[in-house]
Amino acid sequence: MAEKNKKKEPKHNTIVTKDSLSFFEKYINNASPTGFEWDGQRLWLDYLKPYVDETFVDNYGTAVGVINPKAEYKVVIEAHADEISWFVNYITKDGLIYVIRNGGSDHQIAPSKRVNIHTENGIVKAVFGWPAIHTRSGEKEENPTLKNIFLDCGCSTKEEVEALGIHVGCVITYEDTFSILNDRYYVGRAMDNRAGGFMIAEVARLLKENKKKLPFGLYIVNSVQEEIGLRGAEMIADRIKPNVAIVTDVTHDTQTPMINKITQGDLFSGKGPVLSYAPAVQINLNKLLVKVAEKNNIPFQRQASSRFTGTDTDAFAYSNGGVPSALISLPLRYMHTTVEMVHKEDVDNVIRLIYETLLNIENGQDFRTFTK
Repeated sequence: MAEKNKKKEPKHNTIVTKDSLSFFEKYINNASPTGFEWDGQRLWLDYLKPYVDETFVDNYGTAVGVINPKAEYKVVIEAHADEISWFVNYITKDGLIYVIRNGGSDHQIAPSKRVNIHTENGIVKAVFGWPAIHTRSGEKEENPTLKNIFLDCGCSTKEEVEALGIHVGCVITYEDTFSILNDRYYVGRAMDNRAGGFMIAEVARLLKENKKKLPFGLYIVNSVQEEIGLRGAEMIADRIKPNVAIVTDVTHDTQTPMINKITQGDLFSGKGPVLSYAPAVQINLNKLLVKVAEKNNIPFQRQASSRFTGTDTDAFAYSNGGVPSALISLPLRYMHTTVEMVHKEDVDNVIRLIYETLLNIENGQDFRTFTK
């Protein structure tokens, strides 16, 4: 009897196609460090252009595709394009390179990583060196810190390094690339948050392929400089002046070791998009997301954020006198490493939730609970 009454899991609908997956891999593998996002933005806009009416790019590289650009009521769906990285900060006389962060780069994962140093002359290969275990025997172990991690590009003098085109301020990215794990997870660096850029582009593709006509202007926004303080979103929110904003970013899958569920919440990869509860998340827009998810059998999870979400949601919400904003997060394992993992079904379901929500927003919709 128990088996008979067991609730059936909704059948998963695959959204990502072979062609869109090919773009996703290329997009993840391309470097787009904070402040240097241009190459990735070109790739993204080239993919998006067939599905929108027009595109534009702002002074710092935020890229936007627009459907119904003449409409007065404006809805934004947004992700951020930039990835964490490093800057060259000091070159020793022996040709070793010390670094500082560009965004929230994790010094503990750096030793033995291969990197690309971006110069005007092209990519220079280097590695984060680390003393061999044999040489540390009997000594007090030093943990990796910003003070002791260093790059070796095979040079023996500062002059040799500079001759390669490397100078203070050159940006550095890891060379790890996209893969699929157990036919279940997309893996790579910068899933945070190029997975988001991919998903909002897929929403535009679905709208075009399904011949959906929206009663408002839709702005598909891939912002720069989120990793250093939501700066790109601040700039583009001021330019577009939207009436509604739906932001997508990543959040932590908390099922792996050394994560405290009491403080981080109980979130799972593969169990659906995560809806956030926070002051910046407009309550009635969030209720619409819940309603749409339930109506369309899209699995979802919930997360609470104290004071702020730490995502571009905050930038849109508090812009232009207040913009009804909501956050749809993609559960992710191993954030800010080179092996960030997102579940294939979660990617499909975030796309579905944004798509179906857009079909349920009315032209001129007022999300206030009361007006007088």
